[in-house]
Amino acid sequence: MKVYVGNLPFSVDSAKMKELFSSYGEIEEATVISDKFSGRSKGFGFVTFKDDKSAEKAIKAMNDKEVEGRKLKVNEARPMEERPPRREGGRSFGGGSRRRF
Repeated sequence: MKVYVGNLPFSVDSAKMKELFSSYGEIEEATVISDKFSGRSKGFGFVTFKDDKSAEKAIKAMNDKEVEGRKLKVNEARPMEERPPRREGGRSFGGGSRRRF
């Protein structure tokens, strides 16, 4: 079972997250999501446990737990919802009602 972990401190990397959750069961993978350009953490990630019971224990124990001053949000991961496609053209910066002095 895959678990979503949100509101992570930016100092937490994948290894640290695996360490935080390892006491709840065997972990297949722990990944902190980072910005593809800057490489900086986006403040969330996923932990995949070998079995559902371990994941459920982790969710109960770690949801709202404070880590480095931030309360984690931990729940069962859900598939990403599709977003409408971005419109690239037609952006307006400022509008037409500028005053000139």
